[in-house]
Amino acid sequence: MKKKPLLGIMLSAFLFCTAYSQQLKTPQPSPTAEIKQNFGLSQIEISYSRPGIKGRKIFGDLVPYGNVWRTGANAATTIMFGDDVTIGDKKIPAGKYGLLTIPGENEWTVIITKQTDVTSPAAYKQDQDVVRVSVKPFQLPFSIETFTIGVGDITSDSCKLELMWDNVYVHVPITTDVDSKVMSQIKEIMGGDNHPYFQAALYYIEKGKDLNQAVTWLDKAIQQDPEGFYIYYQKARALAKLGKKEDALAASNKSIELAKAAKNDDYIALNEKLQKGL
Repeated sequence: MKKKPLLGIMLSAFLFCTAYSQQLKTPQPSPTAEIKQNFGLSQIEISYSRPGIKGRKIFGDLVPYGNVWRTGANAATTIMFGDDVTIGDKKIPAGKYGLLTIPGENEWTVIITKQTDVTSPAAYKQDQDVVRVSVKPFQLPFSIETFTIGVGDITSDSCKLELMWDNVYVHVPITTDVDSKVMSQIKEIMGGDNHPYFQAALYYIEKGKDLNQAVTWLDKAIQQDPEGFYIYYQKARALAKLGKKEDALAASNKSIELAKAAKNDDYIALNEKLQKGL
């Protein structure tokens, strides 16, 4: 008869301890991270775990040379391209892929694979490779404690996938076709009711396209926004590139006048710098 109450007490104690142990939260030894970087007309997204050095020897020891590495810790590292990209000489369709590497003392192999669940060398299947490129590792003059993947040196149509840990830095160039898509959009939109004259002109200026067309569009943008000091500034830039210095100076002076009225010191400075180069 006495065993039943004792059993109930023990059960209650067990449930109490279990409930409280389930609430315990501790920091992840290798914190997970998600990167979302705008690139081209879409995004690159990377998901990975970030181990630390923690006093260990990393490359050639914790991460052996010559072996497939999941390029992080814990779960597989994945990368998603919102648009088609090119790595090496290979065009990669938009989609989600696995990111693997084979570190070496003098050369790394970076692999984009259809496999998105590789956490050990045994799980890797080379026939699932989308592309593999050989890159040179660079020695940093300082040590990075936490493994880091980043997207750097970003332009409108190119960037670098960057890997950094300890004193090693590796990067892979990535490109995407932006120009044909933007030009197609401009052609389609300009044929409709909505006319983004300023944006189209700015793209033409930045890409060195038909500057006379850019000036024509900027004049129409000024009609839409007569107080647009930023429009007059871009018109001055385009005219300067065309060698029309007097017209460029007149547009720049108008931009300064409007920028002063709007109390925008940044555009005043930009125009003053532009005028020094005329």
